[in-house]
Amino acid sequence: MDARGAGYLLAAVGFAVAWGILCWPWLSGAVTIPFDAKAHFQAQVQFLANAIHTGQSPFWNHNVFAGSPQIADPQSLIFSPAILLALLSPAPSFREVDAYVLAHLLAGGLALILFFRDRGWHPAGGLMAALVFAFGASAAWRVQHVGQIASYAFFAIAFWLTARMLQRSSTLTGAFAGLAAGMMVLEPDQVALLGSYVLVAMVVAHWISGGRAAFRASLMPVVAASVVGIAIIALPLLWTWLFAEATTRPEIDFAFAARGSLHPVSLLSAFIGDLFGARDPAVEFWGPYGDPQVLYLSQNMAQVYVGALPLLLLLAPGLTRGWLWDRSVRLLTLLFVLMVLFALGRFTPLFHLAYEYLPGVKQFRRPADATFLIGALAAVLSGYVLHRILTAQPGTCFRRDLMIGAGLVLGMFGLALTVSRGFGHLADAWKPAGTALGWFAVAGGAFFILQRRRGALGTVAAAVLVTGVVAADLAANNGPNESTALPPQMYDVLEPGTKNDTIALLKQLTAQPQGSPRRDRVELLGMGFEWPNAGMVHGFDHTLGYNPLRLEDFSEAVGTGDGIARPADRKFTPLFPSYRCRLANLLGLRYIASPVPIGQVDHALGEGDLTLIARTKQGYIYENPRALPRVQFVGGWQSADFESMKLSGHWPQTDPTQIVLLDAEPPVVTPEGPVAVEATVRLTRYRNAEVEIEVTTPAPGFVVLNDIWHPWWTAEVDGTEAEILRANVLFRAVQVSAGTHKVRFSFQPLKGAIAELKERIEPEEPEDTLPLPPRHHGPRIVAAPGEGPVLSGPSQAVRNSLGLGAGQPARNGTAAAHVQGDAMAY
Repeated sequence: MDARGAGYLLAAVGFAVAWGILCWPWLSGAVTIPFDAKAHFQAQVQFLANAIHTGQSPFWNHNVFAGSPQIADPQSLIFSPAILLALLSPAPSFREVDAYVLAHLLAGGLALILFFRDRGWHPAGGLMAALVFAFGASAAWRVQHVGQIASYAFFAIAFWLTARMLQRSSTLTGAFAGLAAGMMVLEPDQVALLGSYVLVAMVVAHWISGGRAAFRASLMPVVAASVVGIAIIALPLLWTWLFAEATTRPEIDFAFAARGSLHPVSLLSAFIGDLFGARDPAVEFWGPYGDPQVLYLSQNMAQVYVGALPLLLLLAPGLTRGWLWDRSVRLLTLLFVLMVLFALGRFTPLFHLAYEYLPGVKQFRRPADATFLIGALAAVLSGYVLHRILTAQPGTCFRRDLMIGAGLVLGMFGLALTVSRGFGHLADAWKPAGTALGWFAVAGGAFFILQRRRGALGTVAAAVLVTGVVAADLAANNGPNESTALPPQMYDVLEPGTKNDTIALLKQLTAQPQGSPRRDRVELLGMGFEWPNAGMVHGFDHTLGYNPLRLEDFSEAVGTGDGIARPADRKFTPLFPSYRCRLANLLGLRYIASPVPIGQVDHALGEGDLTLIARTKQGYIYENPRALPRVQFVGGWQSADFESMKLSGHWPQTDPTQIVLLDAEPPVVTPEGPVAVEATVRLTRYRNAEVEIEVTTPAPGFVVLNDIWHPWWTAEVDGTEAEILRANVLFRAVQVSAGTHKVRFSFQPLKGAIAELKERIEPEEPEDTLPLPPRHHGPRIVAAPGEGPVLSGPSQAVRNSLGLGAGQPARNGTAAAHVQGDAMAY
């Protein structure tokens, strides 16, 4: 290995050592990455591990929102390297998940060092780029956004491989570049979207600058990258797109997205890291985000500090000597400026233009997410400027640049203090301003040594100096804080072995013997930010959850938000106006845990509507005695307009144990009306993506599964495919004949997505329908096989699916069933 090669190895080792030191608070378990990393992603990893180690499919999640297509959720981590962590451990610890997240930053930083090596740029520049990439701006302050951290890391890898592909015209490297880019996009977010545009810009710029020869040389590598990338992302993106179209957020309107803009004043945090008090717990955050209807960013989302030395180098000599406009980095400089303008959102015309004309932008809600790319591009540009300094001709003097840089920094400090005074926080700004001035003084000293001693200063000394100054600066200004590191005990409720008495009691209450038709749901009503997805860890089913993507039908009917951290977050709807309502009963919502008396949240409750059954350290647990089983047999049916019901909140005057409401005729059309049927129903198997039910009934009717209807589920009756009917607004039903049957529901995301896509491309023409048979207003009682009216002749295929036999008229006694022990009163 030559001296230059040894220098890059030294840079990689130095970066790895710095990464270990700066990440040690998390790696040691002293603190854990909080907020979304725990409340959302820890639960996702645990759900994945539970599924794998119990032999289940992780593709459907019944623990939140009455069911959700997990395979289509872009934040499910199914298609991420987290699958390896779930394979290795049945209960990934907080430390293990934190290490997994932080390892992405290590991998991305090493990729930038390799990028510098391919370019022949100085190893110390690559080392500084890696440090800024991993611990600067949003990489440090938004580490809790696990999906975006993964996209950010894969962007760095794809960036390096794309540059190498173009530089070497290598088809194999192109395939690996496509793999990395595909992994970046696999669980899509705005970081991945913007990163994709950066990669495309690199290819287009290469073709423009190199002409026809460059185009011909790189065509096959680019094709290889495209084929591999598309092969990786095609199915996951199809699932995600179809899911998103059915959620509450198929796209974000401009006004809502613009609320996530970075205020121009926040750019001052590039000079004074803690100007707004985001890091100091003794100072209340006072950034320009006071009105959530105009701007809404958490205090950590507006931080863009990349270190004093990197910023100083960007200003001088990067700007003063025009090095940022060198052909080698001109495109990156332009992209850096565009990312800053994009992040500013509503404060510049660029974001509005991008929102209207750039594909994908309407699907995401925060232009400030571009701060990830700002940090990555600043890392490469500052590293390049350091390379230019260390390889400058002997005798090159940088005194003038240093003086101009000092003047620019002091000018920005003056502006920061002026802004602080305008906000009434000048007293809060003096301390962080003084601290930042000290770091710029240290950076100026390091700059002076690097440029004066660059001839005598070897690679080792330069690497040690850069590592010491930049790592210490970023540790002090971007290190563990209340946004990125909290005691793990705060999230004990998400530990599989938690001793939390509320969780223990709910698990005990919801346990059922084998074959029971019950699988009661719970609601964690404002128990805290970390609670909504606890069911994914502990295996019980929560009516709500924490996720920005929720099926629209369910949200409109039940009333859901992104989460339910506080009791005030519970929003009732016309169809779910109170916990004393038919929809709550159909959901099987039996237990409600609340930190406050339930009457403070649900003012419509009357005396005795819910029963207080326990008081724990965390709050109150109530029982809804009218909650229905998860599976029922119902003898009769009635047509209903579900959309009108959701708007009006009006239910037909029917007994749900005798009539199931349908929005379309059943396969075998029978007279509408109630029927009480003494049927036996057993829930013999309930898995993530598979449900098996045994029913014995003296008359035809409907097996009703009170899980949310979704087009990717299929059903079989005694091994023959059967139609799943949309029942009671949200749920599933399958029509069966008299006798004993085995009904099997299975989640088929590939088959279902292809069928749904085909339906969108070639919608079927509606069939002409005959008038419905007359409705029977009184219930009919069926107690033995053979009673009831003769059915009109269904097709042979329908006869087979219902077990009616060939050419024999079927008998019916339809309506809703009386399931043992659970009659309802309204």
